[in-house]
Amino acid sequence: MIRKVRQPPMLLDNETEGAGLTPKAATLLAEATALEGRLHRPGVRDDYRTRLEQVVLLATSRLDSAVENREVKLLQWLLVQAQAARAEDARYGAGQLSRGSQRAPTLADCEDGWQRVKEIVCTAEESALEAARFARLLDTAKAQALACRAEAAANAARQIITERNRAYTFHADPGFSFGEGWYLAAAALFAGLLIQIRPGAVQELPAKRFLCAAGLVGSLRPYRSRPASPKHLTHIIAEAFHADAPTAQRTLRAAFLGDESPAASLRSWIDGKVGGNPEQKVLLWVRTGDHDAGRNTCFDELHQLAELVSDAGLMPIFFGDAVPLELVPTRAVNLTLCWKEPLFQGPDMRRAQLQLFEELRCRHGLVGQLGVTTAGMDGPALMGLPTLYLTQERNVRLGKWVGAVPGYQEVVREPGYFDIIRTTLQQWQQSAPGLADRIS
Repeated sequence: MIRKVRQPPMLLDNETEGAGLTPKAATLLAEATALEGRLHRPGVRDDYRTRLEQVVLLATSRLDSAVENREVKLLQWLLVQAQAARAEDARYGAGQLSRGSQRAPTLADCEDGWQRVKEIVCTAEESALEAARFARLLDTAKAQALACRAEAAANAARQIITERNRAYTFHADPGFSFGEGWYLAAAALFAGLLIQIRPGAVQELPAKRFLCAAGLVGSLRPYRSRPASPKHLTHIIAEAFHADAPTAQRTLRAAFLGDESPAASLRSWIDGKVGGNPEQKVLLWVRTGDHDAGRNTCFDELHQLAELVSDAGLMPIFFGDAVPLELVPTRAVNLTLCWKEPLFQGPDMRRAQLQLFEELRCRHGLVGQLGVTTAGMDGPALMGLPTLYLTQERNVRLGKWVGAVPGYQEVVREPGYFDIIRTTLQQWQQSAPGLADRIS
């Protein structure tokens, strides 16, 4: 497909008809060349491209009727220069657009961007062919050198497409969000995405083990630079749930939890921490990370949330990052930082963490989870745990799950938001089955 370019204003008026086209084309080319040192400035590159397109238009139009050998050679030389410059500019444009396309917010936007990259690459290749054609007619060293530059630019542009990295990175470093891995695994199960893991990452082997156990071994690819953007993932997941939420949830549960029962060591650990208390429970998530610290837990708010949970007749389970001990009521369970324990840092660390949530839900009365926006909540949410997350403003990425993933609710910190939380907690308390029903 040929890229549609902005058409320059037609210059075939009385003053420029016939032989007057040649000096006009030469002037435009000189003006374009003078801009080459300032192409990084706003708007300059667009002017540069417009002048090159005008040179090609005028010179090609005049070449069809030129008869004097000297003028023909000049027009051919102008076209070699203009087409070589267009090829190099198209190579630059394809590179810039490819980077933006990789970071597009949705998979559809990404594919649309790459389609436009292909069109620009076609422009580079067409310009290179034209430069080579006129260089052969001129048969000079300078013309041949420009044609070679145009060919190199076209090849480099085509290489951008050939080397496109379609894989998404499954981060296996403690410095990255653990929950993002659940996004990627879920999206790969739904849409057949390719996955890469950086070699030598601290949690490389556990990550591979989790992906293989989830049936995604065929999705793994060698690690390369410039992976696809993780921004696409929540959108892909939302589409799968919108299409068929029960099937999507069953797919994830089967892949993430597997057929085997949780290890006896995990059940024993949970029993020791939670005990046989029959009360229904709610996870209260705590976030205190350095990344995007504005999303971290406010401890005053956390104290109020714990009171709301207790007032609803539910027991809070504090989970996630560290919390001041004085904020944990006597009638509560403190599982903060438990993910650092050896049980959840071994070869099966990812599945063990998901099984922890599932065991709490099935055997210890867990009815939902509540907290600030943190990806750690999203593995349990995708598997069916009712979720209420707090945010300062509408969350563009996770907002796609509201109305798609069953039980997934966003609460913006606006006047009256505690009333929404209070109502939701009461609904959880009233609709959840008793512990005896869960165990049976």
